[in-house]
Amino acid sequence: MSDDWDERVKRLWSSSGNGLADELLAGMRALAAERSPGDAAAAYELASAYDFLGREADAIPLYRQAIEAGLDAERLPQARIQLASSLRNVGQPDAAVDILSRMERTAVTGDAHLAFLALSLFDAGRPDAALAVALDALAKTLPLYGRAITDYAAELSSKDMKTL
Repeated sequence: MSDDWDERVKRLWSSSGNGLADELLAGMRALAAERSPGDAAAAYELASAYDFLGREADAIPLYRQAIEAGLDAERLPQARIQLASSLRNVGQPDAAVDILSRMERTAVTGDAHLAFLALSLFDAGRPDAALAVALDALAKTLPLYGRAITDYAAELSSKDMKTL
């Protein structure tokens, strides 16, 4: 049942670009209702639908429920990033920073958490730290000047720590 359910979730997401918000939410609610109460994947997918539709405040408790219920390795890093992004969007950038700063690179999301961390730090009033995170992430991709950019990022991080 799970594979079939996951396939139907994927099909619903692939049709979501048609601007049919009501249909997406109704479809995801119906799919979530097929699962056991408290099912982590169902909570995550429903949270994602709310988030996608700009209803972050509705998504946040569902993301938390999904994480606490024990998401699979593919969805868990996505849920953490999406929860943090939603928190940032509702004016809680410090909570987002807390989540994102404890994340590491994964095969599923790569270093995406660093982009959201930079945004969250900026919104939290820490532009030096935000730039340092962004530069550090970029430095890993530079065949030349990576070390120099890493050093500049460290300077900015040090400056940020002095202002706290």
